[in-house]
Amino acid sequence: MSAKRVVSGIKPTGNLHLGNYLGAVKQWVAMQDAIQAEGGETLYFIADLHGLTEWIAPADLRSQTIEMTATLVAAGIDPDRSILFNQARVPAHSELSWLLNNVARVGWLNRMTQFKDKAGKNREGASVGLYDYPVLMAADVLLYNTTHVPVGEDQKQHLELARDIATKFNNDYATELFTLPEPLVSAAAPRIMSLRDASAKMSKSNPSEQSVVKLIDPDEVIAEKFKKAKTDAGFLPDTIDELADRPEARNLLTIFAALADRTPADVLADYAGKGFGAFKPDLADLAVAKLGPIRDEMLRLLDDRTAIDAILEKGAAKARDLSAPVLRRAQEAMGLML
Repeated sequence: MSAKRVVSGIKPTGNLHLGNYLGAVKQWVAMQDAIQAEGGETLYFIADLHGLTEWIAPADLRSQTIEMTATLVAAGIDPDRSILFNQARVPAHSELSWLLNNVARVGWLNRMTQFKDKAGKNREGASVGLYDYPVLMAADVLLYNTTHVPVGEDQKQHLELARDIATKFNNDYATELFTLPEPLVSAAAPRIMSLRDASAKMSKSNPSEQSVVKLIDPDEVIAEKFKKAKTDAGFLPDTIDELADRPEARNLLTIFAALADRTPADVLADYAGKGFGAFKPDLADLAVAKLGPIRDEMLRLLDDRTAIDAILEKGAAKARDLSAPVLRRAQEAMGLML
C-alpha cells in the first residue's frame, strides 16, 4: 500500500474542554487535511469498547459517545472524507482482539506501564479489560492494514506491542497478512493547564469551574474565565525562555498560540512589554471566535441524534467492509475456516 492509511481512536468522555480540543480534536482535523492532501485515508473511531475497561453507567457511555461524535464533526472532521464510527458497531475489533490474545505474550503485557499507572495499588481489583486493552488497541490498527498511527509519548509502547504482535502472527502462521504500522509524528499537541493553577492539567474533575473552559460554555462564560484567569503582575517578555518560572503566563501564551495557529514566539512578538490587562481580553475574544462556532454546531447536532446515529452507521458500514477481508484471512490462517 503506497498511500498512507491513518487510524486513531478516542475514548468517549463527557463535558469536553479546551484541553481536549487543542490536545486531540484539533490535531485530528489537521491530520485529516494533511493526510488526504497526500492522497491518503483517515479513519477515526470513538473507542467505546475501551470505555468499558473502567466502570461507566450504560446511559453515560451512550451519551458520551454521541457527544464526542458531535464534537468531532462540529470541529471539522468530515464524515464524507474520513471514516468516522464507534468501535461497537464493527464487531471485527472484538473478534480480532480475541485472536490476537492467543498471539500476544503475558510477559509483553506485564511490561505495559499504563496498566500499572491506571490500576495503581489495586491491581488485583482491576478488570481484565484494563490489563488486556493494549491487545484490543493492536486489533484496532491491524484490522485495517494501517500504515501510520499518531502517537504521543504515552502510546509509543502500545504501538510497539502492536508491531510485535503483527510480526509474531505473520511468522507463526507463515503469512504477510498484517502491515506493521509506523508512528506518525506530527507537531506536538499543546499541554493545556488549569486557568487557576498551571501546575495541574485542565480537567473537568477540578472543583473550580473557573479552572476549565468547557466547549459547551456560552461566549460570555468563556470570556469571563479568561479575563479572570490567574496570572502574575509582570509584563510579557521578549522570549519564551523568560517564562520558565511563570507557569500561568506560559499557559495562557500556549493557549493563545494554539487557538491562533501561531507559534508562541510569534505571539510574544506582538505582546512583549505589555501586561495581562491587554493580553487577556484579546485572548478571550480569540477563544470566543474559535470556540463559539464549534459549540453552536455541536448543540445543533445534539438536537438531532438521529443524524448522529446515521453518521456513525455510515462510517461503520465502510469500516466493516474494510475490516472483513482482514479478519477472514486471520481466521483462515489460524485454521478457523473449514
